[in-house]
Amino acid sequence: MNLHNVEFLISAASPKDFPKTRLPEIAFAGKSNVGKSSVINRILNRKNMARVGDKPGKTIHVNYFTIDKTAYFVDLPGYGFAKVSQKEKERWGKLMEDYFAANRIDLGVLIVDYRHAPTNNDITMARWFLDSGCPFVVLANKMDKLKKSELEPNLRTIREDLELPDDCPVIPFSAEKGNGKDELVRLIMNTVKK
Repeated sequence: MNLHNVEFLISAASPKDFPKTRLPEIAFAGKSNVGKSSVINRILNRKNMARVGDKPGKTIHVNYFTIDKTAYFVDLPGYGFAKVSQKEKERWGKLMEDYFAANRIDLGVLIVDYRHAPTNNDITMARWFLDSGCPFVVLANKMDKLKKSELEPNLRTIREDLELPDDCPVIPFSAEKGNGKDELVRLIMNTVKK
């Protein structure tokens, strides 16, 4: 699979917009200011394939990207910090529920902020992946912002707070510098090959 051969497919505002053609789906979830779009752009070696905003909450639909006509990257709306109306948050919540209920995810990528303990929303998202049996990986983004002495303790906190089983990978990652990219790409490639 050539990660450089990528096309934006659709911004799905409701389940009827989800692609009819079934391909493996790699879904990226995380809070609004965790750098989800930056992570996707880093993996694809693109500057602005996934839109990066100066304010949290740029992603308001379920955005599909076709990767080499063999898989979808799915950029989900962020949770938490976006300054939008309660009605818009409820619409996002319903859209996310519909997406998860459709049982389309082949690999979930839960992006958390390496600098901080996981939020309640992060814990809820991890719990959904665990309860549903959906394979997933936790990406601890923004590792470039930490001191060396903080890396191991913060990683332990993330694993403990999310109550992750030993076989669930937690990858230290930097969307800015590219740390962790190769490990994540390997997991994605293995998922698509299945």
